[in-house]
Amino acid sequence: MQFKQLSSLALCGLMLISPLAQAALAVGAPAPDFAAEAAVGGKPFQFKLAAALKEGPVVLYFYPKAFTSGCTIEAHQFAEATDQFKNLGATVIGISNDDIETLKKFSIEACRSKFAVAADAGAKVMKSYDAALTLVPGMADRISYLISSDGKIAAVYASLSADGHVEQMLKAAAKLKAASKP
Repeated sequence: MQFKQLSSLALCGLMLISPLAQAALAVGAPAPDFAAEAAVGGKPFQFKLAAALKEGPVVLYFYPKAFTSGCTIEAHQFAEATDQFKNLGATVIGISNDDIETLKKFSIEACRSKFAVAADAGAKVMKSYDAALTLVPGMADRISYLISSDGKIAAVYASLSADGHVEQMLKAAAKLKAASKP
């Protein structure tokens, strides 16, 4: 068995025995600001949370590893819902500890060139969001945050399952939009 296949199987095994995902950042807490190398449609750029928040809320979702089955499924789901998020004024960005070359390909193949994915070099962003996988601290847990334009955590959804993240973030973004209307 090749190393890549073995590491993917090992990752799946770790995901199955890992304790349930736990997001430590509570609703209402300030979202840590960050900048990261990112890609959309295979094109690299510098993503800056503060700049994105000037345009509206941000859905920041952490995922363990590009091109693994659950992460690819989740990326497809976010890609399919990108227009709905845009209609709610929200920007979507996924983040993992993968390198930018891997994410350029992932942004095309799994994300379908619909939204950006960022490289978390050194796992700094995931640590600041308390989104590190318990058993593998250099790898992200599967946690989604909705960050309001004032830089606060508006919603959190943590589950090792790829299912539910898009639905929960869409509900939260719709609620946030409704609350912002006079």
